[in-house]
Amino acid sequence: MANRMANEDSDTALEAVGPRLRQLREQRGLTLADVGRATGVAVSTLSRLESGGRRPTLELLLPLAKIYRVTLDELVDAPPTGDPRVNMRPIKAHGITMLPLSQRPGGIQAYKIIVPRRVGRHVEPELKTHEGYDWLYVLSGKLRVVLGEHDLVLQPGDAAEFDTRTPHWFGAADDEPVECLSLFGTQGEKAHVRAKPRG
Repeated sequence: MANRMANEDSDTALEAVGPRLRQLREQRGLTLADVGRATGVAVSTLSRLESGGRRPTLELLLPLAKIYRVTLDELVDAPPTGDPRVNMRPIKAHGITMLPLSQRPGGIQAYKIIVPRRVGRHVEPELKTHEGYDWLYVLSGKLRVVLGEHDLVLQPGDAAEFDTRTPHWFGAADDEPVECLSLFGTQGEKAHVRAKPRG
C-alpha cells in the first residue's frame, strides 16, 4: 500500500514537470530553440517534455536546471524540507517573479528577482511608491531602473539602493531577461555596511 502511494506521488510529481518547464522557459523569455541551443537537447524532445509526451530523466533535467538557474527540487516542485510554516514559493506580480531567499520574520528580506525580457521597442514605466528601502544587485542581463527623474541602465555587477517612497520602476532594458538580487526592508531598514575596502 505504501509503495503504491509513493509511486502515485512520484507519477504526479513527474506529470507536473512539463508545465513547470514551460513556465520557467516563458518567465525567462526563451523559445524552445533558445533552450535547445543552450543545452544541446533537441527542440522536439523539449516540446514533448513540456507537453508531457516524454518522461523526464535526470540526463534531460540537469542541463535544464542549469540553464534556468534552479535546483532539481525546484524543477520537479519537490515539497520543502524546512520549516513548514515558511512559504518559500515564488511570488509573481506584474510579470516579475520573486524567489524568497530568507526566512527571518520581519527586518530585511532577501529575494532573487527574475524580470522577463522587454516586449516592444518602447516601454512606458509606471512609477510606484510604497514604504521600504531596496537594494538591487544585477546578476545577468541589463536592468532599466527609473528613480524619480533618474533613468538608469544597470549592467551585471551594478547595484542600486533607494528609498521606495521615491517614485520608481524597473524592467528589462532590452530583449534579454534579467536576474538580480534584492534586499528589501519593508519598514525602511537599511543594510549596515560594517566593512568595506579603502579608496
